[in-house]
Amino acid sequence: MKKILSVLMAIALVFALVACGGSTTMTMGTGSPTGTYYAYGGIIGQHIKNNANITVNAVSTGGSKDNIQGIDAGDYQLGTVQSDVMDYAWNGTRSFEADGKIDTFRTVAGLYAEAVQLVTTNDDIKTVADLKDKKVSIGAPGSGVYFNAMDVLAAAGLTEKDIKPQYQNFDESADALKNGQIDAAFIVAGAPTPAITELSMTNSKVRIVPIDGAIADKLMKENTFYSVYKIPAETYTNQKEEVLTVTVKATLIVDANASEEDVYNLTAAIFENKDAIAKEHAKGAELSLENATDGMTVPFHAGAAKYFKEKGIEVAVQ
Repeated sequence: MKKILSVLMAIALVFALVACGGSTTMTMGTGSPTGTYYAYGGIIGQHIKNNANITVNAVSTGGSKDNIQGIDAGDYQLGTVQSDVMDYAWNGTRSFEADGKIDTFRTVAGLYAEAVQLVTTNDDIKTVADLKDKKVSIGAPGSGVYFNAMDVLAAAGLTEKDIKPQYQNFDESADALKNGQIDAAFIVAGAPTPAITELSMTNSKVRIVPIDGAIADKLMKENTFYSVYKIPAETYTNQKEEVLTVTVKATLIVDANASEEDVYNLTAAIFENKDAIAKEHAKGAELSLENATDGMTVPFHAGAAKYFKEKGIEVAVQ
């Protein structure tokens, strides 16, 4: 009898554990610890956990390309990416030309604007054209930042050969600027970006160089995923006026094989709690149904599409 009771108790415990701990677990690829992806990913991950019964583990990664490849490899189920980079992956162009296209992910939602921020501590650099013959960090080869930098340089009539390129991530760029090892750096992230904020607090010479006028016009004409963006005054220490630049969009993607129910629930968890998210992170203020669905070039996951349809918005699904 004791053995029977023990077996029954063990079975009951298993069912209890399944009932309590049976939620889905997803790993979310984000970006550098000092970039916006990592902090923001952690916040939306917590809201998904609290409201969708999905445990999200946000991990630091190399950014957009790593996150797409990580989903393809099965290491991640969610990822934050630049809208232009996911377009490259879907079509097998640019940073995905050598390895081939990746179509094992789907769009969940656009999140916020990722400003192309050209940061300098050199007083002689006032325009993009002034980068000629200067030491400039343009991101890791093949990264989203790298191609953004190439696009901006080209729009200004420059090439990679016209500068002294340094291939550094956010943290390395900030350290190199701080130590006077480079003249400028391209940093593509939501503003304010922690790495730039920290640098501007310790170096009064830090400035954001405008990407506007004819350069911006040419850039947007040749690359439709760019749009105009204004970095508000006082975004960074000693930044007295707003700065015009261009932007791509930070986007949440998901494994194409994720269940419709899970993706519906996590999408709802984000947008039904956008006010709470905005209180925890400034970029949460940009969460909106229009921003989430506008300009996306990669099809949406059926679960996300179901949520947006309930809100009166039809999106492409594949």
